[in-house]
Amino acid sequence: MNQVSEMKIASKQTFIDLFAGCGGLSEGFLQTGKFDALAHVEWEVPMVNTLRKRLVERWGHSEKDAFKRVIHFDIQKTGELIDGQWSDDSIRRFGKSNDDAVLKGGLKAVCGGRKVNLIIGGPPCQAYSIAGRAQDRNSMKLDYRNYLFESFVRVVDAFRPDAFVFENVPGMLSACPGDVPVTRRIHEAFSRVGYAIRPPERMSSSVYSASDFGVPQRRNRVIVIGTRVDAEVKHDEIYSEIDRMKTFEGRERTVRDAIGSLPSIMPLSRSFRAGRRNISHMAELENGDPLHEARYHNKSDMRIFREWISKNLNSLPNDAKIAYYNRLKGKTSNHAKYRNLEWNRPSPTVVAHLYKDGLMFIHPDVKQCRSITVREAALLQSFPEDFDFLGTMGERYRMIGNAVPPLMAKAIAGGIASTLNKKG
Repeated sequence: MNQVSEMKIASKQTFIDLFAGCGGLSEGFLQTGKFDALAHVEWEVPMVNTLRKRLVERWGHSEKDAFKRVIHFDIQKTGELIDGQWSDDSIRRFGKSNDDAVLKGGLKAVCGGRKVNLIIGGPPCQAYSIAGRAQDRNSMKLDYRNYLFESFVRVVDAFRPDAFVFENVPGMLSACPGDVPVTRRIHEAFSRVGYAIRPPERMSSSVYSASDFGVPQRRNRVIVIGTRVDAEVKHDEIYSEIDRMKTFEGRERTVRDAIGSLPSIMPLSRSFRAGRRNISHMAELENGDPLHEARYHNKSDMRIFREWISKNLNSLPNDAKIAYYNRLKGKTSNHAKYRNLEWNRPSPTVVAHLYKDGLMFIHPDVKQCRSITVREAALLQSFPEDFDFLGTMGERYRMIGNAVPPLMAKAIAGGIASTLNKKG
């Protein structure tokens, strides 16, 4: 690395990304050109491989460096993550998928003594999700993921950054594991290690919509900004700068803006089998993108797709939709399990369980009679068109649905960089 490159890196703010997934949050921070990622921590292999590939292909890292920086590990073993000296069990589970320096010296070795300005991340949201709690007989109160924020706090305490970003679903605001509001637990935990965040009664004002930042999707998220109590920068100053980053100027970006130019994928008169897959649709044009392939859909579902769009069933009141669904399927469900996207509106929240089925994400073109592809889901999340996702089709859908939209992350990063630079 030449002296000019070293000076450019030295002038950037640095961050560690925890619960990194496939890298949506990191992608947004890197897109600003104002941050250098020191390390990313993720425990699911497809996400680890995807993020490493992205660092090499887009962000100029060598394969060796990407292998070192993206740490494949269970963050619950926080002490080992920070300091290395892994146990025999950790070496057995994660040793072959990590650089030797990580095993011996942990995050501290990867950061190489550089100052960490920021720690970012969002623990898995399933335990805080309102939908998840509704489906669990204990309302997810016994789920270990309620307490993964404690590992985040320990890493913050170890590296003492100027600030941190903690992202999660709005359901976090009402989650009450152990009959104690999780917002109170989080506030108290960060206070104990010397960091200030908005108090629980003000945390609802930290909810942002991705559509406010140019993402073609209505996706609300709680963005918890914390600052070290002895640091010059204050969290409310950062929130003010993030508010200034909103790009909504009279018209939200829509589904058409995001995916309207992609090649059509039309239903076949007769499906066929190719290898281990059943094929019901084919692209009209060969576009060369393996992520823009349709799932298999049977004739019954395709008939309902047509009816759902042509009769504009999305517009019905919920009770009427449920009744219509039950008539179509001959069932007695409490939920209407079909929904089509609409060209001239943002998408609803792209969810992780999209990997199970796509019936709630029907493509808006009535002629195509299909759910959205992996590439379409990624574009609705504002991932760049050249972003590659590794793994099975289901794993790709899931990592996209779990990700922070990069454009939203970029706006948050811009607000933080602006504030930190003013104080620097």
